[in-house]
Amino acid sequence: MTDRLMLLDTASLYFRAFYGVPDKVRASDGTSVNAVRGLLDMIAKLVSTYRPTHVVACWDDDWRPAWRVDLLPSYKAHRVVEAVASGPDREEAPDPLVAQIPLIREALAVLGIPVVGAAEHEADDVIGTLATTAQVPVDIVTGDRDLFQLIDDERGIRIVYTARGMSNLEVVDDAAVFAKYGIHAAQYADFAVLRGDPSDGLPGVAGIGEKSAAALLTAHTDLAGIAAAAEAGTGGTPAQRAKILAAADYLAVAPTVVRVVRDLDLGVIDDALRPRDDERTAAAEALAERWNLGSSMTRALAALPA
Repeated sequence: MTDRLMLLDTASLYFRAFYGVPDKVRASDGTSVNAVRGLLDMIAKLVSTYRPTHVVACWDDDWRPAWRVDLLPSYKAHRVVEAVASGPDREEAPDPLVAQIPLIREALAVLGIPVVGAAEHEADDVIGTLATTAQVPVDIVTGDRDLFQLIDDERGIRIVYTARGMSNLEVVDDAAVFAKYGIHAAQYADFAVLRGDPSDGLPGVAGIGEKSAAALLTAHTDLAGIAAAAEAGTGGTPAQRAKILAAADYLAVAPTVVRVVRDLDLGVIDDALRPRDDERTAAAEALAERWNLGSSMTRALAALPA
């Protein structure tokens, strides 16, 4: 089997599981377990379908890092429910989901899937670093388009895109990005800066939509080229040049916010997906019995190498 690394955008998946799996089956103490069961089913399908030899659950140690907020205060501001002076702000999330997060980590542990985060950084930055430094092909599992910027056909880095649900997974490569947006994956971060993204509190350049952003990038390659052409009076229409110049302050900081970090010091990670043995199987079955994870844990175990 050819080695392949799978990087899970874990929060993206467990949020999807929470909202996609009915909250009908609970633990004996009444605790909701729909996000855990849903995530286990996702892992079972992903491992069975794409056959990775290495898997990492990438974690948001800080979902809204202060250094990004300092550059762009609107970044994810609409998702903050409580500002915390001494650590990460509290993100809007249902209490029944928050209660399941420790159990999600336990379930990943018994499957032998390491959870990897980095202080003051998002899971996206962990994914960016691990994908950039990987010596094998990489599948990044996410519903977040921002990670399209990491696609690299030459290195075998692709996205397994979950936005349409687990029954409609889409493998996204550079050709798919180009077909959808008219730009290459390497241009996606600059494209997102220009277009904006309300879900992340990214305002974009006023009056520049997807089509005009793609046209500008096609003509001038990147943000630096677009800005230089606007200053020289040669890029785009007069109206577009005026909009680019008016957004100079935003364009000076937004790229740092949008581009994922690729050089974190994550140390040595034991990410090999090891064959299930009696000890791991017993621990997984005990956890499943305690928390009523039932067939979801059974399917996840079955997906591991024999």
